[in-house]
Amino acid sequence: MVDIPKNKKVILFDGVCNLCNNSVTKAIKYDKKNTFLFAAIQSKSGKEIINYLNIDTTKIDSIILYEPGVSYDVKSTAALKIMNDFNGCWKLTKLLWVFPETFRNVVYDYIAKNRYKWFGQKESCMIPTPELKAKFLD
Repeated sequence: MVDIPKNKKVILFDGVCNLCNNSVTKAIKYDKKNTFLFAAIQSKSGKEIINYLNIDTTKIDSIILYEPGVSYDVKSTAALKIMNDFNGCWKLTKLLWVFPETFRNVVYDYIAKNRYKWFGQKESCMIPTPELKAKFLD
């Protein structure tokens, strides 16, 4: 299993999805507390974590938030927990918790199902710049 520092949370994302890659770039920008590490679902580390958590990627293939030794969250819950960790206007996303998870996930699944059509996809996973390499597991 991948060695993850105890004070870090891992965001697993679809490495070929343009929407997901843009979201990772935004998460890095707003992660002022340096809380998150990143791994593409398709990467070696991503696959190790997914296998360890026994997640079926045919059902969940876009975002997973893993907090080692604590829990993991998927879909809208993962996205909200990530955004809630940011400061500023991102704190307003706490209001979205009033919606039931099933409703939030219907909206999330609709966007996830259409993400390649709307935003496109890459031929291969994102390669982080040398400055950002420390934020990625591999």
